[in-house]
Amino acid sequence: MKYTRKNFLRVLGIGTIAATSSVACKAAQTGQKNTGPVHPLTLGLASYTTRSLTLDETLAVCNRLNLKAISLKSMHLPLDSSKSDIEAVAAKVRAAGIDLYGAGVIYMKSEDEVNNAFDYAKTAGMRMIIGVPNPELLPLVEKRVKETDIKLAIHNHGPGDKVYPSPDDVMAKVKDLDKRIGLCIDIGHTFRIGQDPVAKAKQYADRLYDIHLKDVNKLGAEGTPQEFGRGIMDLPAFIQCLRDIKYTGIVGLEYEKDGKDPIPGLAESVGYTNGIMDTLAS
Repeated sequence: MKYTRKNFLRVLGIGTIAATSSVACKAAQTGQKNTGPVHPLTLGLASYTTRSLTLDETLAVCNRLNLKAISLKSMHLPLDSSKSDIEAVAAKVRAAGIDLYGAGVIYMKSEDEVNNAFDYAKTAGMRMIIGVPNPELLPLVEKRVKETDIKLAIHNHGPGDKVYPSPDDVMAKVKDLDKRIGLCIDIGHTFRIGQDPVAKAKQYADRLYDIHLKDVNKLGAEGTPQEFGRGIMDLPAFIQCLRDIKYTGIVGLEYEKDGKDPIPGLAESVGYTNGIMDTLAS
């Protein structure tokens, strides 16, 4: 179903009230704690969102917004960090109660960069790299995936990307490789190139390992990020799709607008996304 922001917020208000009332009544009758709707999806943060903030500030934001998983960009954990520094950052993230599941986007344009990316992720105890390896390096990438059991989710970058503009371009290059090499679908870039993120998530569900969730205001290269729900993308349909395909990865919020002051827009986007999930769960 296609929602406008106005209509969805109206439905959201009704749905949330109904869900809250139902859960509250049941809790009162049984003496159980009011836990609210159960969400099958886990929201996390792609830390490029908070590129102007320090790691400590980013972790504080995550906890304040109840984002319990994170993929770190290099400004929060430089790719040339020493082994001890990587271990210290990983320990800090986990001590904050946040799942350091991955890192990215990491570009790999040489064999050294491939090997460094996998060594970095292994040292940090990450399960995944969100990456952009040059196609000629994919045999080495596959070798390192098999050695480390770290997944590689290749990120598509939409208009202007000469290598992986769409999920189709990724899968054409990796379909015969180890199945731990798959997709990070950036739904904003996918939409801007004229493809339907819902259709692509369904088409490649078995190789979909990460999501960059966002909203944009236009199709094409001129489209720019917006607070979630303020753009023209059908985010409720995409969230419903993830539920339908039983997606088990992290839904990484990547709020790219307002790089110097991201917290207000990020908070609005988290609230909007939680509202969608509450309504669908009820």
